[in-house]
Amino acid sequence: MARRASGGLMVDTRKTDGLAGLLLVATTVCVAAFEWGGGRVFAHASALTAVSALALLSLHVARSRRAFLLIGLVLSALALARLPDGLDAIRRALASSAFIIAFFSALTSLRSAAISARPIADCGAFLSSQPPGRRYLALTLGGALFGIILLYGAITLLGSLATGARDDATPEVRRIRIRRMMVAIQRGFIATLPWSPLTFAIAISTSLVPGSSWAGALLPCLVSGLILAGAGWALDTAVKPKLTGPRPVFTPPEGRWIAKLAPLLALLALLGTIITGLHLWTGVRVVGVVMVVVPVLSLLWMAQQDVAARQTHVLRHVARRAWDYGFVELPAMRAEIVLLAMAGFIGTLGAALSAPLIADAGIDLSGVSPYLLLLALFWVIPITGQIGMNPILSASLILPLLPAPASLGISPAAIITAITAGWALSGATSPFTASTMLVGNYGGVSAVHVGLRWNGIYALICALVLSGWICAVAAYL
Repeated sequence: MARRASGGLMVDTRKTDGLAGLLLVATTVCVAAFEWGGGRVFAHASALTAVSALALLSLHVARSRRAFLLIGLVLSALALARLPDGLDAIRRALASSAFIIAFFSALTSLRSAAISARPIADCGAFLSSQPPGRRYLALTLGGALFGIILLYGAITLLGSLATGARDDATPEVRRIRIRRMMVAIQRGFIATLPWSPLTFAIAISTSLVPGSSWAGALLPCLVSGLILAGAGWALDTAVKPKLTGPRPVFTPPEGRWIAKLAPLLALLALLGTIITGLHLWTGVRVVGVVMVVVPVLSLLWMAQQDVAARQTHVLRHVARRAWDYGFVELPAMRAEIVLLAMAGFIGTLGAALSAPLIADAGIDLSGVSPYLLLLALFWVIPITGQIGMNPILSASLILPLLPAPASLGISPAAIITAITAGWALSGATSPFTASTMLVGNYGGVSAVHVGLRWNGIYALICALVLSGWICAVAAYL
């Protein structure tokens, strides 16, 4: 019987997980329907199902997660007491939470399908077994490609393969190898955050910046990703660790790059083609397209795996896996869902409460230099990440307070470039992000050690280069 500690008691989660899973799936369906042109009824329904799901999930999460719910309740009371449109502000915050739940639920369905795909595991093993001369590039590439479809699961998959290989190495060699492999995976993963339409960085920022779109910001954000990946490779190449003993003998893995990468590249090409094509054809926002395409493609991928394995009763088996995902796997991610959804709620409502205070203080951000504003926006995300602020919370709190891009004399793409680049750096340095904590677990060090010792110089170099790039985007785009 599945049980979870809650306030010192052991509580049976099976009684609530089924209903919570149903509410999470309903939230996803309602948000997707609204994105595709459904009426406001779907928006209201998604808010109701999201609140109900969070209430059930909160019964079985740690006190630190419940603190976010308490903060949300306090802010809601303040909004009703101090804002003339307090109820509308709460509705907007609930819409933000519902959107985050739906986006998270849709994306993780692809991870669920990928876990059982043998070609994906083979590809990961091939990349993690490359010779030292090209291992960093291979794992950076793997962190990026796997990160698109597996999210943080890319670090789990590649990290377990990388740290579990070649136990015959000396302690010195193993320590150096693990550090280089894990930072390569992490830096490859964060390089996708500024530009991939399957990331919260793009989903949240394009939802909050007026006039912005994924297509409009793709090119400058893609360059940000290349800077993040390239700086990591350059630093690893320039700073070679010195061994006190002889270098180990290495046997290259069997297989060809094209053959091993083909299944992963084909999946990514299919995803990109369908998402981009439907976005351009229908005019639906990319995030709305993702919410429909990714779950459908996940189901088809599960079916393809069963057909390839000559599984009998394919439809029944796929239906069972879909059921398990919606009513078992998804509710089991309660800690992540509560944290992300409440970060969006608190940030959105906090911005609504802060706006009158800024106006009363006579602060006019439209008079601030756009370059200074963009750089402040870029730097504040990783800095606040050091004190535990999730990037979703920071972005949801800050972006609504900014003047419209046109009044600042800059393009929406410049703001998207700044916020997503800062988001990525937070993923490399903040000890409170999942990527840093996972890398620390596999590397046998603390998340603080990963963020400041392993990635400190890297982050500073990237921050300086990206600052220049953001200013260039503001000036010429």
